Amino acid sequence: MKDTSVILEVRNVSKYYGAKKALADVSLNLPKGKILGLMGPNGSGKTTLIKTIANLLSPNDGEIVVCGKKVGFATKSLVSFLPDRNILPAWMKAKDAIDFYADYFADFDRNKASHMLNLMKLKPEQKVTAMSKGMVEKLNLTLCFSRNAKLFLLDEPLGGVDPVARERIVSTIVQSYSEDSSIIVSTHLVHDIENMFDSVCFIDEGSIILTGEAEQLRIERGMSIDQLYIKIFGEKY
Repeated sequence: MKDTSVILEVRNVSKYYGAKKALADVSLNLPKGKILGLMGPNGSGKTTLIKTIANLLSPNDGEIVVCGKKVGFATKSLVSFLPDRNILPAWMKAKDAIDFYADYFADFDRNKASHMLNLMKLKPEQKVTAMSKGMVEKLNLTLCFSRNAKLFLLDEPLGGVDPVARERIVSTIVQSYSEDSSIIVSTHLVHDIENMFDSVCFIDEGSIILTGEAEQLRIERGMSIDQLYIKIFGEKY
């Protein structure tokens, strides 16, 4: 019988760029209703892993399964991906971006998008070129979470935005998913968002070096996740 409690299974995944090994035999499971913090310095393999799960890159070895289906065309409607940089054309207004997503994704919920625009204090007529970096980030987050997906992949959602925008983004992430879905947040800004994580995964040079329940790690190590991050990576980087 298929285990419906597990959203994501990454099984011994490796990815090469020429001779460089970007991911080295990575395995992890993510149950439904959980938020996983994927943490590591720039170049550690976070984005490669996220893009591989999103089917934007193909692994050289291993396999990835989402809701019991091998990653590919069958998982397109199950996974919603927020890239680490804006990809919306400059000419678009917020309403144009919503129209585009609604046309492209059959599971896009216009009512949810409208609600989230209000929540983010964004106006439908605002152009992307007239938005601050934080506003663009909030628009992209609105688009990502307006899909009825099972797995949401957020690649550095707080990069370069101000503390006020960060707080609103973190609040929206926590409020905008159901117990039937799960989220992976890739970040190196651990201090700002560690309290939202149910579990954490530290990755370095393409390998997972530590993973576990966030609260259990705090108890065992006697420090915050941010302090643990600094201890692991501080000397090396």
